Amino acid sequence: MLIRLIKFVAIVVAAASMLGGTSIPSHAHSGTVHLRVVKAGFIVGVGGGSGTLTYHGRTYRLSIGGIGLGSFGVASVRLVGTASNLRTASDIVGTYGAVGAGATFVGGAQVATLQNEKGVVLTVHGVQLGFQVSLGLAGMTIALH
Repeated sequence: MLIRLIKFVAIVVAAASMLGGTSIPSHAHSGTVHLRVVKAGFIVGVGGGSGTLTYHGRTYRLSIGGIGLGSFGVASVRLVGTASNLRTASDIVGTYGAVGAGATFVGGAQVATLQNEKGVVLTVHGVQLGFQVSLGLAGMTIALH
């Protein structure tokens, strides 16, 4: 009986030590983004802009850059939305890919879902001013100031 009790205690101690060494996974959070993007181009578009990320009560300044194909015209758009799957504010940094935007004209609405290499997903919407057949947010890069 004593041997069974010793084995049982050894198993419990081994299990407790294995569980104690296990790290608790961090959970991803969301933040709010405000972006202003200006693009101009004919066949190849060049764009840039600025914005903010509000995450855990702090506001971080962002800069936006990127080049898109299939552009024609000049446009400015203010986008508002969410950044999800953030573990830290710096996760927003990266290059974002998206499904190509359709034809948009003066005062046209823009809706986009973009994702970077860290898995951060931007879901944004806004109104475009100007004329651009393709806003082309794919390839957009975001950096923290």
